[in-house]
Amino acid sequence: MEETKTISDLMYIGAGLAVGLAAMGAGIGLGIATKGFMEGAARQPELIDNLQSKFILGAALAEACGIYGLLVALILFFMR
Repeated sequence: MEETKTISDLMYIGAGLAVGLAAMGAGIGLGIATKGFMEGAARQPELIDNLQSKFILGAALAEACGIYGLLVALILFFMR
């Protein structure tokens, strides 16, 4: 009985780690992408349309990683 409680507690810790690390990775990725976009737009303003479309695609992919972390956390949280 005690072993089941320990495994359940570890699932909650794993869910918290999944969300935290995924959010941290997505935040770092978005920060680096924004920095690159701003530098590129400042150096060559005539390419803003091209840079903006690539930035939005990269930001969506970075956020998808964060959402996958949330999905893993929800699966661990509601798993029995």
